[in-house]
Amino acid sequence: MSFDIAVTGLNAASKLLDTTANNIANVGTNGFKRSKAVFSDVFASSITDTAATQTGSGVKLAKIAQQFSQGNISLTNNNLDLAINGDGFFTLSSVDKGLVYTRAGEFSLDKDGYVVNSNLNRLQIFPSTGNGSYASGSLIDLQLENSTFAPQATTQANIGLNLPSGASVPVASPFDPSNLNTFNHSSSMTIYDSQGSSHSAAMYYVKDAAPNSWSQYLYIDGTAVGGANNLTFDGAGVLLSPASGTITYPAYTPTNGASDINLTADFGNSTQFGTDFVVNSLSQDGFEAGILSGVEIDANGVVSARYSNQASEQLGKVAVTLFNNPQGLQQIGNNTWTETFTAGAGRLGEPGTSNFGLIQSSALESSNVDLSAELVEMVTAQRNFQANAQVISTADQITQAILNIR
Repeated sequence: MSFDIAVTGLNAASKLLDTTANNIANVGTNGFKRSKAVFSDVFASSITDTAATQTGSGVKLAKIAQQFSQGNISLTNNNLDLAINGDGFFTLSSVDKGLVYTRAGEFSLDKDGYVVNSNLNRLQIFPSTGNGSYASGSLIDLQLENSTFAPQATTQANIGLNLPSGASVPVASPFDPSNLNTFNHSSSMTIYDSQGSSHSAAMYYVKDAAPNSWSQYLYIDGTAVGGANNLTFDGAGVLLSPASGTITYPAYTPTNGASDINLTADFGNSTQFGTDFVVNSLSQDGFEAGILSGVEIDANGVVSARYSNQASEQLGKVAVTLFNNPQGLQQIGNNTWTETFTAGAGRLGEPGTSNFGLIQSSALESSNVDLSAELVEMVTAQRNFQANAQVISTADQITQAILNIR
């Protein structure tokens, strides 16, 4: 009997050493979670046995328990390297296993622009609804396409300027943009048509004979767009007319075949003070076509794509999954786990909400293995093995002594 009990002890010590060796081997594996060997005693008895006199039958391995404590966060230079600071798992789509989960955030792009891990599992996100919210009830693969971002025609311009109250009426008339003596001041900006081609929009300002009144003209690519538009100010230099501050110009037809440009200019922030002519603000909402130039992922998991035309769009939000009992997850290698009945149903959520962790971009979570503690555990396993081997040696000596009785 002693031999059998000692053999279970040897097996247990060997399993402990195997578990420790695996932890040590993965001390440098990003996102790795150390394992702990859990043992239980073996006690065989029947209803007729006296429990008080039973010695037990040894030990057995009850389970290998994953320890999901937070690993250290180390910074990298790759925007697609992600770490979860807190609870939860990245949600990945596997071709043959469905949804799988990981804490290792070393992601890259495959040939089709999908964000994948080393096993080509695709990172899952909640798609953007286009109004600042996300469809948290559905998952899609995160794909960064290298296609061209469509241009947008200019429809709105915002112009904030000061027209000097002491300006004189031009000495020459009528207004002619080629004659500097027929206008007081001018400003210009670049606008875009529906094909993304740029056009020069010049605005001219002419002081009228009437007090606090100016005439404004628009020329696109040297062609007049409509006639004079009136800007009127009150005695304090605040814009009175147009009342809404906006001027809607007639349609301009580009010569390249693009759709008409229908421009509205907002002069609501313009003034007439006694200072010099100055343009305080000048902006418009159009842009040319662009290509993907970068991606950013913030702490709440929002994925934003940046384009060469300075445009950007939100693609979605990284999906994080929580489990009531993460130790019940099944390991499948490559730092990934699958859902099991023991782990409970996964709860999808957005980073930064409830008890879901935050996302840190350009960072990776290191292994949570404590090398010093594992080396101590290794020595403990060795001593356990030696002690059980000594039990076998002692039992052998006793058996030999019995056989030598005459």
